[in-house]
Amino acid sequence: MNGAMAKLDQCLNMDDMRALAKRRAHKMVFDYIDGGADDEWTLKQNSRAFENYSLHYKVLAGVGQPDLTLSLPGAQANVPFILAPSAGNRLFHKAGERAVAKAAQKIGAIYCLSTLSSFSIEAIGQQIATPKWFQLYVWKDRGLVRDMIARAKAAGFSALILTADLPTHGNRERDPKNGFTIPPSMGVRQILEALKRPAWTWDYLTSEPVRFANLMDKGPAQSLAQFVHDQLDQSFTWDDAEFILSEWNGPSYVKGLVRADDGVKAIKSGFEGIFISNHGGRQLDGAPAPIGLVETMRDRLGDDITLIVDGGIRRATDMLKAKALGADAVSFARPYLYGLAAAGEAGVSRALELFYSALLRDMVLLGASSWQGIDGRFVGKKKT
Repeated sequence: MNGAMAKLDQCLNMDDMRALAKRRAHKMVFDYIDGGADDEWTLKQNSRAFENYSLHYKVLAGVGQPDLTLSLPGAQANVPFILAPSAGNRLFHKAGERAVAKAAQKIGAIYCLSTLSSFSIEAIGQQIATPKWFQLYVWKDRGLVRDMIARAKAAGFSALILTADLPTHGNRERDPKNGFTIPPSMGVRQILEALKRPAWTWDYLTSEPVRFANLMDKGPAQSLAQFVHDQLDQSFTWDDAEFILSEWNGPSYVKGLVRADDGVKAIKSGFEGIFISNHGGRQLDGAPAPIGLVETMRDRLGDDITLIVDGGIRRATDMLKAKALGADAVSFARPYLYGLAAAGEAGVSRALELFYSALLRDMVLLGASSWQGIDGRFVGKKKT
């Protein structure tokens, strides 16, 4: 066993995985994964807010082998956690989205591909047969929207995720401080940092330049960032969302909601599920933590809408709290991206296996025999 794999085996939680990613990845790349908007208050609160809830376990419950299976519109899965979409994965490791998709298939998780992926819709569609969903940004170019939707359908993606909380980029101050660009621009400072991270640098130097693979016909890489900026539609409305749903005509989710009244609009527009999310604290700093919104959303929207808690998940106990409060599933990106940056596919698999094994253990300790059986009887709110 080489040194990298030995270190990976020593990772017992997501903090360990994060530390290993920080040691391997270039500083600007690690900070792109790790950072948030403005003062990063929301980024921190996403995880800290889980501390407001306690788990009220049952004893002598005869759990046996817990059932973790998940059934949602557009997917059946072996585990109740979803790999959320994230852009440009080849920045973190040369295996990129291919590694993440393969690890998701191995454990039986739903994998969500970003519009701004560094491997194409078709490449990932051909690679895995397990449930895969496609994430779409709100583009001004409706022809581009139609093209993306048609390609995702043809490649076997079973549900659409519309990201609604990115009408423009949040103020992520770590990136300009590090001189971060896509593809990376190597000035003197970046070269000095690259010398400290030889494994990442070797990948970078011996691989094809990082590209947004689904936009390869939009011009050279240097112009893509401007293209993306120009294409984000700040004037997008719920009427436009209904146009996208009519083009897709299949299971659909909207990602980035924190208000119950927006949830009502999502239902009226035809979405079957909602990702309660603040974009991982990367957009509007000061936004509320998703876990604190679940009960209000469920009470207002009823039982028929699928609710997914996205943001701050670092432990299996976070997942249990989300389910007990009324969520159907959880999703995350940073944990698997830490794994990817640390060790490629092996790192992603390690991160997912840590969650999986912890869920099995913690459901036994909770006294819950199935994911579907976890409800409000298992959770309490801590007094402040």
